[in-house]
Amino acid sequence: MVNASDILAARERLAGYLRPTPFEHVPQLGANMWLKLECANKTHSFKIRGALNAMLLLDDAQRAKGIVTASSGNHAQGVAYAAHLLGLPAKILMPSHTPKRKVDGVRRYGAEVVLFGSNYDETELEGRRLEQVEGRTFVSPYNDERVIAGAGTIGLEILDDLPEVERVIVPASGCGLISGMGLAIKNQSSAIEVVGVNALSAPALYNWLYSEHRPQVWETLAEALSGEIEAGSVTFELSKKVVDSCVLVTEEQITHAMHWLMVNAGWIVEGGGSVGVAALLSGVLPLDDRPTVVVISGGNMDEATLQRVLA
Repeated sequence: MVNASDILAARERLAGYLRPTPFEHVPQLGANMWLKLECANKTHSFKIRGALNAMLLLDDAQRAKGIVTASSGNHAQGVAYAAHLLGLPAKILMPSHTPKRKVDGVRRYGAEVVLFGSNYDETELEGRRLEQVEGRTFVSPYNDERVIAGAGTIGLEILDDLPEVERVIVPASGCGLISGMGLAIKNQSSAIEVVGVNALSAPALYNWLYSEHRPQVWETLAEALSGEIEAGSVTFELSKKVVDSCVLVTEEQITHAMHWLMVNAGWIVEGGGSVGVAALLSGVLPLDDRPTVVVISGGNMDEATLQRVLA
């Protein structure tokens, strides 16, 4: 099982490729509110951390097979970028409705794009099938300890920037991000609260923590969070150990948060990356005086979506 030393090793491994992302005080939200801006990372998403860490750790035989992955778009770009750096062939599967900006980002790094399936779950199943049929190395967006360790480096950076942090609010989907970050943060202090935020349309973590059966709704601004967690994922048990609670936000609340972040904070943030701010602005989570960090997980938004949010 991934542990704190794996996350420390990942930070060392990634240091030659990635710089720490911006950490910005947002007094418009509250005197003790900060944003961790993964939208300013390479490929405009936190996903580059896990993808690159995992692929740097592949052995020669795994690299020689070529890479395959399934993604709603941000992990796809992370894998494509890592494959470009390492000179590896990569086949990237994404749902047919993936925003054009994300598809173009993958192609920019020379990876092969395959648009498959009407939703992420179908895409992931096809990726796993190709892993077997073509003998490629599958790099999961979340069900991979190396990916989780890479994501956990965000937690270390938060602790560097705000040692007195008391609450961290994290977008959640397959739970690689919140599992890695939660592990890093709880290793420092179990008293720091780790809160997951799901879109109401993509309630995988919420369902897991609270034994509910809310459905996936594939038409959502938070398509980056869509999809169930695959059976047997290492993130099931990890998330239960490190996540204190999970809340849900609606499409309307996500839209408002995306607009608010553009107008008030000056950042273009995709729907999945906005859910933490959505939870605070809507009152789903309290705007209190605790030193709080909200993770902004990605900023890859199509022009059409931008126009919709600004309308």
